[in-house]
Amino acid sequence: MKAKQTPIVELVNVNFTYNHVPILENITITVYQKDFLGIIGPNGGGKTTLLKIILGVLKPTSGKITIFGKPPSKGRNMVGYVPQLFDFHRDFPITVLDVVLMGQLRKTKVGHHYTSEDRTSAENALQQVEMFAFKDRPINNLSGGQLQRVMIARALISKPKLLILDEPLSSIDSRWQTSFYQLLKQLKQSMAIILVTHDTSALLTYVDEVACLNRRLYYHGPTQEGLQHLSDAYQCPIELIGHGIPHRVLGDHS
Repeated sequence: MKAKQTPIVELVNVNFTYNHVPILENITITVYQKDFLGIIGPNGGGKTTLLKIILGVLKPTSGKITIFGKPPSKGRNMVGYVPQLFDFHRDFPITVLDVVLMGQLRKTKVGHHYTSEDRTSAENALQQVEMFAFKDRPINNLSGGQLQRVMIARALISKPKLLILDEPLSSIDSRWQTSFYQLLKQLKQSMAIILVTHDTSALLTYVDEVACLNRRLYYHGPTQEGLQHLSDAYQCPIELIGHGIPHRVLGDHS
């Protein structure tokens, strides 16, 4: 039973303010092994801020957070992360395989050469995201969707116990989206997953639990029971959310 498991992620009464403006208020969330949690809410509702707190990039103003029972700075070595946007020069002369291998840097010493095992792990990760055939291609020759898949492979190479994805389908073509969700379903057998998304159809089909966030946490629990709370978080009817109409609540920040 979950009650007897050790939480992978635990936030208790977490608050975060920026320039005296409340961004997150009293957030309590627990994620266990093999959980698949979807986080949804309006733009500016604090979703990316919450991820940064889990990753240890930001420190909460108050409250408690642990990752694998440790402070985020010590537990994040077991976390794979796929950001919404990638900040690097596309013209840098590097191949797809090299980019994926970079996911091992935090586990290797400076100046350490990649091993044959590292390269095998990188190739396996590329197989998982259907990009193995592109492994020797320069990164600047990829489409946005192809690059997104490579970054997912980079997160997988370290064999994380928690995978965090911040709107990973923003530039992926619809043909690969179903395969992507099937991949996450498989990965859930060996890790916990936190997915920030606006895709309500994916929530109903693949995600076990949902957190509805708009500065405050409106709901955290089974997906099927969260639809009304999702509507509350967006402050609009669920039908409009499902049709992808954007919403922004004045005074909130992501």
